[in-house]
Amino acid sequence: QAQLVESGGGLVQAGGSLRLSCASSAIIFSINNNGWYRQAPGKQREFVARISRLGSTNYADSVKGRFTISRDNAENTVYLQMNSLKPEDTGVYFCYTDGPTRVWGQGTQVTVSS
Repeated sequence: QAQLVESGGGLVQAGGSLRLSCASSAIIFSINNNGWYRQAPGKQREFVARISRLGSTNYADSVKGRFTISRDNAENTVYLQMNSLKPEDTGVYFCYTDGPTRVWGQGTQVTVSS
């Protein structure tokens, strides 16, 4: 049974927006650092965004100003708001949480058409 479950992916036109969600019923996000990576076809997985347990955020240069990571502690959910999407944002997006070990979600597909 997956400990992290992502949702919110889909097909969107360039310039559009999507909001990804990452939820867990087994791991408390607020005590961990959490984040998102993505993997495009034929490429390695790359860092997208991170939110620390204290709420500080970091972003890859390629998404700064367009993506926003946030966490709702009451809902125990981490979000990735993606605006002004570009075709190069296409890929499978994976959330993670850093407890004693890093735990990954199963991924959600994001496809941006030109």
